[in-house]
Amino acid sequence: MEKVTKKLEVQFFRTPAGNEVVREWLLSLPKDKRVVIGDDILKVQYSWPIGKPLIDGLGRGLWEVRSKLDDRIARVIFYISGKEMILLHGFIKQTQKTPPQELELARKRKRIHESGN
Repeated sequence: MEKVTKKLEVQFFRTPAGNEVVREWLLSLPKDKRVVIGDDILKVQYSWPIGKPLIDGLGRGLWEVRSKLDDRIARVIFYISGKEMILLHGFIKQTQKTPPQELELARKRKRIHESGN
């Protein structure tokens, strides 16, 4: 049997102060929610490129992992750099549309990451 290998490695965005904000956000969630989101990220790692319903494009090279939790919906915004999936921002959706401030924060973090800071 052929071994299935990861197509992408996950890297957590690190702020200039050294914080891994998505990892910290994930750790703040209950374990059952972390498991669902983690499994969804793993599916992306092994199956990239994939589309809806798990992944949706947000424009400007940004993508979101769309995780359905029992009572809410979680989003992890990322971009692809080479063979890496850079996790930029995670949040629980409160509205149908992705709030502009959440998207702008992810864009800002992408710019920081690309600049090497």
